[in-house]
Amino acid sequence: MAAMEQPEPSTPPFSCDHLSVAVLGNDCAIAPLTPSTSPRAEVRPRVTCPFSVVVAIDFGTTSSGYAFSFTDDPEAIHMMKRWEGGDPGVANQKSPTCLLLTPDLRFHSFGFAARDFYHDLDPDEARHWLYFDKFKMKIHSTSDLTMETELEAVNGRRATAIEVFAHALRFFREQALKEVKEQSSSVLEGDEIRWVITVPAVWRQPAKQFMREAAYLADLASADCPDQLLIALEPEAASIYCRKLRLHQVMELSSQPMANGVDTNGLRPFDSGFRQAREQLRRSRHSRTFFVESGTGDLWSELQTGDKYIVADCGGGTVDLTVHQIEQPQGTLKELYKASGGPHGSVGVDLAFESMLSQIFGEDFIQSFKAKRPAAWVDLTIAFEARKRTAAPGRANALNISLPFSFIDYYKRHRGQSVEAALRRSNMNIVKWSSQGMLRLTQEAMNELFQPTVGNIVRHIEELMSKNEVHGVRFLFLVGGFAESPVLQKAIQKSVGRTCRIIIPHDVGLTILKGAVLFGLDPTVVRVRRCPLTYGVGVLNRFVEGRHPREKLLIKDERQWCTDILDRFVSVDQSVALGEVVRRSYTPARPCQRKIIINIYCSATDDITYISDPGVRKCGTVTLRLPERTVSTATGAPGRREIRASMQFGDTEIKVTALDVVSKRSVGASIDFLSN
Repeated sequence: MAAMEQPEPSTPPFSCDHLSVAVLGNDCAIAPLTPSTSPRAEVRPRVTCPFSVVVAIDFGTTSSGYAFSFTDDPEAIHMMKRWEGGDPGVANQKSPTCLLLTPDLRFHSFGFAARDFYHDLDPDEARHWLYFDKFKMKIHSTSDLTMETELEAVNGRRATAIEVFAHALRFFREQALKEVKEQSSSVLEGDEIRWVITVPAVWRQPAKQFMREAAYLADLASADCPDQLLIALEPEAASIYCRKLRLHQVMELSSQPMANGVDTNGLRPFDSGFRQAREQLRRSRHSRTFFVESGTGDLWSELQTGDKYIVADCGGGTVDLTVHQIEQPQGTLKELYKASGGPHGSVGVDLAFESMLSQIFGEDFIQSFKAKRPAAWVDLTIAFEARKRTAAPGRANALNISLPFSFIDYYKRHRGQSVEAALRRSNMNIVKWSSQGMLRLTQEAMNELFQPTVGNIVRHIEELMSKNEVHGVRFLFLVGGFAESPVLQKAIQKSVGRTCRIIIPHDVGLTILKGAVLFGLDPTVVRVRRCPLTYGVGVLNRFVEGRHPREKLLIKDERQWCTDILDRFVSVDQSVALGEVVRRSYTPARPCQRKIIINIYCSATDDITYISDPGVRKCGTVTLRLPERTVSTATGAPGRREIRASMQFGDTEIKVTALDVVSKRSVGASIDFLSN
């Protein structure tokens, strides 16, 4: 065991000399978790859910929504009500992720209601309100995320990110509870509902913890009952749903266009009942109840134990790639390679459009226009979003983007010339001007806007498929809102269409939401995951001359120690089964000590020896709150305490529990990634 004190800047790491782990010679070591073998081929019993209803919230970068299922009828997934508002020609199955706060930072509205109200504000009045749009990506891009991190509204005003996220989650809580109660025959209490929130798989622990803290603030659950809230990984949720799919619920991107009856994008149905499938899809869109298979779907009948597939979740903010293996016949999933991807969602196309406007009209003007005419800027982004969705390879005619009158007027006032003159002066021949007040984006211009983002997605998929663990993959499931883009579909088809079958579920934008409900009903469905990072703690080890560097030498109690050695808990890309734990035992350094704080370190590689090595960083702390000390009946002195901490790395979040070994009492234990 290790004597632990609350760390101070000058305090050395704890000693590993008596840790209850495998010890090899004079070195502290840990018997690593080994890749778990698949369980015996037997039908997995239905997992009993301790809640009456599961509500999932798909918190997306560009759009969000919720769905729910009653645990006594788990095959029926109820989708949220249709949202009021929307854009002509754009399906509003979910609500845009935008939030409006009053000038005194109180919640006003969310989604279409927020966008429309903000649009109608007088420009002078709008400067005092706080309108947030596509704000989810801030949580991914902030390297030092804390509870004090701020978000900037469109007009430059700021609010704490945790409050903004809590307002959004509280809105969904109220909407979902109202709808659940309308459909429930019994009176439901708050603790009868399990909540599920989706996050990208490439998010690290601080961002996941941030979402949990925001949910606590929004009263979805509390720290006293953490199991009432689950964090679901978006591509995992999509994978869970895809295993339920029937053939008429998917389309396949063929590697080569068929001669008869195929559209120009090479999409084809799986079976001859295409019209029937379309009719069923049309009907399902009018019904808000979606039924899933009680077992696994038709596609899985083609798979054998050991077959691999990729889920590419292409959303608004990120692209998330997950590799799974189906375990037949029990239907569980095993992750074969750590989640990969990055910030390459459809928002990248929006940013490219903003950059193009800056090239034409000047970056200073665009920033000034966003600040002084924020509602008009929102109008412009809405107009571009609607046209962006119609972009397709081989399109001959230009895409027209309507410029708000206030844009044209504001530019003439501040630059003393017309928008048309600015276009001519910019020499950007791929963008034309229409006398009807529209920018005309040629096919070449749209290619320039899409290419960087689409190219990044294709490159990530190609790199993933080159890994040994992914060799021989059978299917690539393309999901997420950006998966609807014909430009992206064509690029992926051209890249990997001859290597594997590319499958796109119908209602692809709702795939993650439906899968998140299924995950909430049975969180054990993903049995094995891969660690995205190496995690461990710094320890003291017996100093070995010639092996350890002299600058690491520490002499304590007349013994020579080597400081800063990394004691690994888990290694990057290591397989960890659900429920597996890593245990460490500690003893307080002082009899009256009531708290032990242990620093956690992480690295993206496993080629490390010391916590001071390049690429290793302190990422969090484990806090153990000690019970009252016990008194030895023999000596009358306080007894020696052993605190055994157990950490789980096989879930979507890292969890820790602790036990006082002598008294067998649970010890308060928590892990924090937001306080660095």
